[in-house]
Amino acid sequence: MVKPTRVTNTIRALRFARGEMTQAELAARVGVTRQTVIAIEQGRYSPSLEMAFRIAQALGAPLDEVFQYPDGEGR
Repeated sequence: MVKPTRVTNTIRALRFARGEMTQAELAARVGVTRQTVIAIEQGRYSPSLEMAFRIAQALGAPLDEVFQYPDGEGR
């Protein structure tokens, strides 16, 4: 069983705010499969730092607007 990541994201909301960009369109811009975008959106997979930057760039948003990591307890 895969342990979900603690990294959260706003990819889905940003896709819709950017003219309803599809998962397939984002995947093509980033250079990954649609299944990878789905897994990242659902928190089942954490992207590499380079991929995270490419996603943020494709969405036209700062990295910390796209991805969040909880601080505080549970570290």
